[in-house]
Amino acid sequence: MIKNNTITVLAFILLSLMTFSCEKDSHQAGVDSNLIEAYVSENNLDGEFTSSGLYYVIIQPGTTDHPTINSSVNCSYKGYTLDNVIFDENDFITFGLSQVIAGWQEGIQLIGKGGKIKLIIPSALAYGSGGSGSIGPNEVLAFDVTLNDF
Repeated sequence: MIKNNTITVLAFILLSLMTFSCEKDSHQAGVDSNLIEAYVSENNLDGEFTSSGLYYVIIQPGTTDHPTINSSVNCSYKGYTLDNVIFDENDFITFGLSQVIAGWQEGIQLIGKGGKIKLIIPSALAYGSGGSGSIGPNEVLAFDVTLNDF
């Protein structure tokens, strides 16, 4: 009998934690969405949202052949916060698309070789609540990316 009660209590605690986590994630998604919409409006961007919350503007579509999640890509990019503070930039860097943040994985597949895209990435598709280096927790990020090759 004690064993069953212990399992019930543990199941209740786990369910409660999962519910709290989902509510917290849902709240952050709403905060991110509002920040992205304000940024889009302030900068007169004409792009689209994906179902995941990624906002993108295709500047140049590039070739009709697009990379996949398993592609090795060569990109040039500039990453910045929504207040236009550059935190990273690089020219002609090669990496496996599966090895980068989810916002890049999704966004880079939208263009072909020679394509250029602006990505506004909600925190859940970037570095989440943990942040990374100079990128704070729950930070919405923007990137200007050119897909040089894949």
